[in-house]
Amino acid sequence: MTLLLTEADVAACLDMRSLIPLMRDTLARFSRGACRQPVRTAIHVRPAEGFYGVMPAHIQDDDGPGALGLKSVSFYPGNDRAGLPTHLATILYLDAATGALLAMMDGRLITEMRTAAVSAVSVDLLARPDARTLALLGSGVQAGSHLEAIGLVRDLAHVRVWSRQPDHALRFVHRAGQRLACPISAVTSVADAVRGADIVVTVTSATEPILGAALLEPGMHLAVVGSSHPRMRELDSDAVARCRVFVDSRDAARVEAGDLVIPVHEGRFGWDHVVAELGEVAAGGAGRASDRDITLFKSLGLAVEDVASARLVYERATARGAGTDWS
Repeated sequence: MTLLLTEADVAACLDMRSLIPLMRDTLARFSRGACRQPVRTAIHVRPAEGFYGVMPAHIQDDDGPGALGLKSVSFYPGNDRAGLPTHLATILYLDAATGALLAMMDGRLITEMRTAAVSAVSVDLLARPDARTLALLGSGVQAGSHLEAIGLVRDLAHVRVWSRQPDHALRFVHRAGQRLACPISAVTSVADAVRGADIVVTVTSATEPILGAALLEPGMHLAVVGSSHPRMRELDSDAVARCRVFVDSRDAARVEAGDLVIPVHEGRFGWDHVVAELGEVAAGGAGRASDRDITLFKSLGLAVEDVASARLVYERATARGAGTDWS
């Protein structure tokens, strides 16, 4: 039987508390070579100015065939003007022993949740243990998911939200404030958001830097999420040069991470400025060296994260009888 799983089916089978430790384990597996995936293949779709990518991966298990799948993902920045998600995705989950299709599932929610879960892993591993003030730069879907995930690994005392569209930030604060235990406020500038913040999350569609070195403070942890294109970035070169930098994948960072590719091409630093992959830190490798370090995790999103999440969804869906037989 091949299962068809809608976004509602996926939502019923996936939760952030389970996803965060799963992403930590998956990243550790990836960094020790227990996964196989190429760097994402993507094309620019004109005239819509969208991007379309494919992301296959195989996660090897110590016993058994492992997990195999592929994500088809599109990023259309203009979709928000039409009331559509900017990121849309479908995941094919296969039997790694035979190649047979086990499930086709909506991947938009998986992308949203696993991205935030990975950022939460970075916060758990790299932010100071006493970090309690969160700055969110961006007020879209990923901002909400990051707020939930980071709240599970740090006891937040205050959240500040900035958006290039102030009315969006106000609406986000109103919605989030109804379920959040700590104060949350909308601010009108990036400086107001990050001043005194322990954790800064950038989840924007910016093509040029929105955060500069002058706003960074000792002890901060930055989760830089918004861009996965070599000519797009959210931080300027001086800011990245000040930070102790970590990535999800060194190979992907060299191709896709504009926040790193651009300053490397400028000659500001070399690729040895990247301290480690997050999976290496999860396995006990070097992380934050002192409370004054400014740590930066550059997230690109890996196919192994999607496949690990899809396996969890598939196992729970089959156990619960969820989904539709698509055979």
